[in-house]
Amino acid sequence: MTRNNLDNPIFLFIVLLIAIIINAIASIHFLLIMFAGILFTAFYRCLRKRYLYSLTFVVITFLFIEINTGLKPFTLTLLSLFIYIFILPKDENHTSYNLSSSYIYIIFFYIGLIILWSIIFGLNTHILITLAINVIIDLIFFGVFL
Repeated sequence: MTRNNLDNPIFLFIVLLIAIIINAIASIHFLLIMFAGILFTAFYRCLRKRYLYSLTFVVITFLFIEINTGLKPFTLTLLSLFIYIFILPKDENHTSYNLSSSYIYIIFFYIGLIILWSIIFGLNTHILITLAINVIIDLIFFGVFL
């Protein structure tokens, strides 16, 4: 596995802090869950590399975002853990960890998030459009900075 910016704890802490601030501001105006795909990637990297202190901060960030958006506590953490345990090992048999597989992992997470969001709040076109915009923002942010 190659080393990227998410392996640096200082950079990860700054990204997590930015995600909390942006989600607090953006939930008032427009977007539901920004940078959730980036947080899932950080969750995946921390579990994979056994960075348990960094994983604690990622879970706390998930908790802030869940409380801010109205989700039940630890739903995003459980969704991420479910994807990590049950879906990604099937995918890893065919591909090694690289940038393109990270994009696929983010898309898997947002598919799970759409299912979760439709179960808890119901689904309408506004939510679908917003989540599609969030996917695009996450993929662009991930490609540019990470």
